[in-house]
Amino acid sequence: MAKRILIKPIITEKSSAQTEAANQYTFMVDKKANKTEIKRAIEKLYNVSIDSVNTIIVPSKKKVRNTKSGMQRGTKSAYKKAIVRVTYGEEIDLYGEV
Repeated sequence: MAKRILIKPIITEKSSAQTEAANQYTFMVDKKANKTEIKRAIEKLYNVSIDSVNTIIVPSKKKVRNTKSGMQRGTKSAYKKAIVRVTYGEEIDLYGEV
């Protein structure tokens, strides 16, 4: 069940800075999942205790690109993002053994 709620971690410059400064991690989650389900899934999957969970629904965006055959229009789909604060002293190993 935890694998269905958590889709993937979001690793960007901003999320990496939040991890170092405030011990917060960012995940892409299922749109139907609520905060308590997200908290339970992360605690079960990564064996850490969670202080708080904030959720954001990122809206879809229109994309246009120019190609040889003309302009192609499309949309980037919407998704739900969860920012999780882990208890002080604990951390989540997102990279594994890279």
